Amino acid sequence: MHKSVLLQETLKYLNCNKKSVVLDCTIGCAGHANEILKIISPKGKLIGIDADKDTLGQAEKKIKIFKGSFRLFHKNFVDFDKILDNLSIKEVDAMLFDFGVSSFQLDDGQRGFSFKNNGPLDMRMDKTKGVPLWKALENMTEIQIGTIIKDFGEERQWRRIARAIIEARRIAPIYDSGRLADTVMSALSRDYSSKINPATKTFQAFRIFINDELHMIKEALLKAPGCLKKSGRIVVISFHSLEDRIVKRTFKAFTERDIFKTLTKKPVTASEHEIFENPRSRSAKLRSAERI
Repeated sequence: MHKSVLLQETLKYLNCNKKSVVLDCTIGCAGHANEILKIISPKGKLIGIDADKDTLGQAEKKIKIFKGSFRLFHKNFVDFDKILDNLSIKEVDAMLFDFGVSSFQLDDGQRGFSFKNNGPLDMRMDKTKGVPLWKALENMTEIQIGTIIKDFGEERQWRRIARAIIEARRIAPIYDSGRLADTVMSALSRDYSSKINPATKTFQAFRIFINDELHMIKEALLKAPGCLKKSGRIVVISFHSLEDRIVKRTFKAFTERDIFKTLTKKPVTASEHEIFENPRSRSAKLRSAERI
């Protein structure tokens, strides 16, 4: 069962009311959206976006009791401005981005996001676009693979892992997530110490790469002020230092230009109780700002 991270904190900073128009750019399994709709329905409106068609179906089931108060769109979050334009909505009262992978996606072995559930090595958020990771890996050089793992995973043993992947590929193409995880594990030194699974950073790096996530985040955040009402709120939840760095720098730039007022001097993180209840929340960081 998917548990939305920093739920109460998100609601606090979004500061919605009964008439709010809210844009949930990464609706996922609608954990946040469900609670937002409890506040804004029936007079308010929620526009939900997700690149994952399967996840969007789960979201619709969860919030169906609020029928008439929401619209869902199978699009990448970077296209939110086009969606609003098609709906003839110039500005919204609140905007939410949650860049985490949902439990629904992680637990589905057929998606290839997780090393815990073996399946085809796909990793695309939108399976209708691009190529799966296994296919992309077929033509990459050792340097290209290593650069992805180093830059997007911040993995210190990226050279060993890249070399191991190339060696494994010589034997047979790496079609499934289990084989990739085993290859990563075989490459790491025995004194490798980390609180997380040794394959985590590599899987994270490939997911970011295959979905071009950092570029999409930069582009989407730069568009945000143009679609947010004066005094409107934006909340961004990230799970990776590279993502959080983009959010921090973008908010700072907008604050210096008197476009935003930053509401979180430091990122809001999960409490010990939430981490105990939902271990996947341990790396979540929330930042919020207000349009001025």
